Amino acid sequence: MNLKKSAEEILEAVGGKENISAATHCVTRLRLALVDEGIVDQERLNNIDAVKGSYSTNGQFQVVIGQGTVDKVFKEFAPLAGISEDQTKEDVKDASAEKMNPLQRAIKTLADIFIPILPAIVTAGLLLGINNILTATGIFWDEQSIIDVYPSWSGIANMIFIIANTAFAFLPGLIGWSAVKKFGGSPILGIVIGLALVHPELLSAWSYGNAVEEGTVPTWNLFGLDVEKIGYQGQVLPVLVASYLLTKIELFLRKRVPDNIQLLVVGPVALLVTGILTFIILGPITFAIGNWITDGIVSIFESFAWLGGLIYGGVYGLLVITGMHHTFLAVDIQLLGQAENATTFLWPMLALSNIAQGSAAFAIWLASRDDKLKGLGFSTGISAWLGVTEPALFGVNLRFKYPFVFAIASSAIAGLYIASQGVVASSIGVGGVPGIFSIVPGFWIDFLVGMAIVIILPLVGTFLYAKRKKDV
Repeated sequence: MNLKKSAEEILEAVGGKENISAATHCVTRLRLALVDEGIVDQERLNNIDAVKGSYSTNGQFQVVIGQGTVDKVFKEFAPLAGISEDQTKEDVKDASAEKMNPLQRAIKTLADIFIPILPAIVTAGLLLGINNILTATGIFWDEQSIIDVYPSWSGIANMIFIIANTAFAFLPGLIGWSAVKKFGGSPILGIVIGLALVHPELLSAWSYGNAVEEGTVPTWNLFGLDVEKIGYQGQVLPVLVASYLLTKIELFLRKRVPDNIQLLVVGPVALLVTGILTFIILGPITFAIGNWITDGIVSIFESFAWLGGLIYGGVYGLLVITGMHHTFLAVDIQLLGQAENATTFLWPMLALSNIAQGSAAFAIWLASRDDKLKGLGFSTGISAWLGVTEPALFGVNLRFKYPFVFAIASSAIAGLYIASQGVVASSIGVGGVPGIFSIVPGFWIDFLVGMAIVIILPLVGTFLYAKRKKDV
């Protein structure tokens, strides 16, 4: 591949250097903030050898090139476009944010907070899946688990659980770090405020309900004011609000406190004020709001599980297009944080939706007579089956439209089925085929039925329609 020629062709197709505000790249894609996306020559761009697809999302125009090649293309692209190779994702995001409405900016903020901690959460989910296989009964033997039959494995299982559960037990610390970093403060202070909300001296949020019934909730007495001494394990809203307040106080103080005493004043005052206000006011309010939201979603699925599954299973693919799917990561985390062994019924439908998009892309691979399109269908199908659907969505399925329709229709049917069967996940894992390891073992059969639906229906439907239409 002539990398320089590819870079030149990409630059011309997106409207030249005058149309680029900022640019960077990730593992597989060029990420461009364009002045006017309307002048992009989409057909010309898709015919470039190095390009496997392109799409616009959250104010960014992304060109799919592939792992191991995108960085080489970017090195040729950067000087041609008159941009520095040192531009970061934040530069592109800042340039892209100018085009967003308030709702898009809010969604982008949530995405920017949760995406950096996603590797830790997904890794923890996979490890908890391994722990489930070792400890769950009825998988290989009736009413017995692997550690029951082979007790020597119990120590390994417990060690895996401790390593995996750490990300969830101290989740507010991870969110605090990422949120404060996003808001422009000192990430280390974000870690501290997050961990303060789950300090061992506090009553665990998972024990709060029982303590209320028994009348044993511990309290602080602050000059006559009783404040409940509770933690916020598995909670999202309290640490998000606390991180925002902490950052604002820190930035306010940094502008006004002399440099030579900032270390003695800024951090301690910001943490103390934020901590006190969070435990007294912000924490209880956001704790209640978070629980209302999750209780509302749970009640809908308890009353109309099949309808909720049909809607969420079908709509999830549409949410990915808009970027709104990131908001549901917070809901999944909140569901998992409701109790010590809580589960989520939303995440299994996410996993099946991703598989459906991959299956539709595989159908284009099988039906197409164009070598480049076959390669694109195969590579993006694999990516979707491993949890990353954007390349398949924007590079293949939305490009021809009907693969996307078959994918969301089949994921809606699968969502209806698994929701009606009560399928739940014990953690957030890889949102694709490996996602079965995050499913509670007792629901594996039902989840496999759902997987069969989202593999067979979009694959067969898209393949037959593509052969009839003859457009690939």
